[in-house]
Amino acid sequence: MPASVPSSTTNWWCDYSTEYAFVGISYEVTNCQSLETLKKEFKDIRQTFKGRYVRLYGACDRTGFYNDVIDAAWDAGVGVHALIWFGWDDPNIWKTRRDNLLGILHSNPKAKFITRVLQFGSEPLYDYALDPEVLVTQINAAKTNLSSLHIPVTISEMAYGYQESVGSNDVMNAIDLVDAHMLPFFSTQASVASKSWPIVETDMNWFVSKAQNKKIYFSQNGWPSVTYPGVEPNSPSAVANVQNEKDYFDLLDSKCSYFKTVPGGGIGWFAHIYSDNQEPGYGLYGTNGVMKFAFSPKTSC
Repeated sequence: MPASVPSSTTNWWCDYSTEYAFVGISYEVTNCQSLETLKKEFKDIRQTFKGRYVRLYGACDRTGFYNDVIDAAWDAGVGVHALIWFGWDDPNIWKTRRDNLLGILHSNPKAKFITRVLQFGSEPLYDYALDPEVLVTQINAAKTNLSSLHIPVTISEMAYGYQESVGSNDVMNAIDLVDAHMLPFFSTQASVASKSWPIVETDMNWFVSKAQNKKIYFSQNGWPSVTYPGVEPNSPSAVANVQNEKDYFDLLDSKCSYFKTVPGGGIGWFAHIYSDNQEPGYGLYGTNGVMKFAFSPKTSC
């Protein structure tokens, strides 16, 4: 990062066509991590894994938390995929989260140099968090609000959520880029991760066919190492263990050259998620703080 905050975002972000292959790691914030922890772990994402971005997951409602995220990201040299989390407990708290986040994006001078995109999520169509027509209104309002900051707006959603939602075409038309959930473990055709490419390719091709040449990221993207209530397979052949978690990311890593050529500037993928302390079974790190497997995917090819 520069010694002082630039005056403009002109030529600040790399072209989307350079953002293919591995781009970063999802990071759950329900624990409302301290600034010290954020700085430490964002630096780890940047330095150990060469991640460009941290994709936020979950919500922390501590006043000014996103200011800490911005400071940590600036310190580490990473961008952020920000998230307005709907959740399940309070049907209206997302409005407070929206207003607080938009306020910080305007008031913090570093925010527009850190925030690559604003997401509504997670899976608002699948969960029917809002009527699709209302969701489109919210997306367009956020785009207008952030137009002076040049921060794009999207939703974080799986193909099935779009496919099963009447009105989802209007949502796809409204978003600036596509944050696609890719979780092949839950397919009815799932077996082992090393054989999951046809599942991934089917959903990916659906997104490409609908995305109107918009940039696509695999945002919530991974394979669990354990099952538990809420993380259960829909195929009796699906295998959840550390080896399969590793094999899934190895599979994506082997497709670097292919991802580079996908319309819209190629496909960049995130690893979901940073630690098993954040979401059991999906972490690159176990609950003991030790990496579960070697992870050093290609960031270009």
